[in-house]
Amino acid sequence: MGETYFELSLEDQGEALEIAAARSGRPAYLLEKDVWVVWALSVLFEAEVGQHLSFKGGTSLSKVYGIIDRFSEDIDLTYDIRAMLPDMAGDGDGIPPSRSQGQKWTEAVRQQLPGWIDQTIKPLLLAAMERDGVKATLRQEANERLYIDFPGHREGYGYVRPAVMLEFGARSTGEPTEPHQVVCDAAPHLSEISFPTAAPRVMKLERTFWEKATAAHVYCAQAQLKGERFARHWHDLAAMTLSPDYETAIEDRGIAGSVARHKAIFFREKDSEGSVVDYTAAVTGSLRIVPEGDARRVLEEDYRKMVEAGLLHGSAPSFDELMATCSVIQERANESFPD
Repeated sequence: MGETYFELSLEDQGEALEIAAARSGRPAYLLEKDVWVVWALSVLFEAEVGQHLSFKGGTSLSKVYGIIDRFSEDIDLTYDIRAMLPDMAGDGDGIPPSRSQGQKWTEAVRQQLPGWIDQTIKPLLLAAMERDGVKATLRQEANERLYIDFPGHREGYGYVRPAVMLEFGARSTGEPTEPHQVVCDAAPHLSEISFPTAAPRVMKLERTFWEKATAAHVYCAQAQLKGERFARHWHDLAAMTLSPDYETAIEDRGIAGSVARHKAIFFREKDSEGSVVDYTAAVTGSLRIVPEGDARRVLEEDYRKMVEAGLLHGSAPSFDELMATCSVIQERANESFPD
């Protein structure tokens, strides 16, 4: 076994990244950020707190399931609400019995989560930095976000910064999960160097599918984007059709229902006419993920910006192709969950 990546001098790290970039065809700055992503996952999931964390979102679809080819190098994590609020959430399914209880749980999480990050996650990462001799700093923003700022060897293209964002949530159990091994993208191209590895608890594809499908359903009901690059949800849904777990995901009535109940409590939304969005209907035969009219045009513009920003590697499907795939998903989902 050769030297570990972090035992190399900064100059040698940069040279190694350039070699891996030439061999892999991926930019050196993305390979570098990926090393820090895997390192952070290894620290979190090797610690005791890792048994209550789940790794989810776009980076999990890329790093673990290998089904998306878009830039997604930040870490989305759920801390089990039952561990955060043992007196409230207890040992149940993590879903409050009523909206009023859900509001109390939400307020409790908002109060406790920033301090938990500061007192539990920060010391854990700082100790690992000292142990591994890594040069980085931490900063906490927006209460639930913790950034690892590292000395980047190469600049990105504006939107890629030398930092990894850990975004924590604690309003669900994060289940179901399954363990997976994660390696650095540069590792197969530099066998003489030992890169970080991790074994996170990963949210299963079935739940990720229904989380994204219901997010798309709400957009179709509201015709309003929630932030930039929201079109990623449609891109990821289409990519999931290529997974061997796709059929299992779309037919999983239990997980679909759990997602609907959870969102009805914690993420109550109203449509463009002021009526409450019915998540249960969305997962029992009335799913809408293909927008129409102005909503479609707005989503198309958001997708165009994603493509132009270089967030999608390789050959990105056209927006019309994306919508055609999502139309098939919508029809298939509604067939699987008849009224």
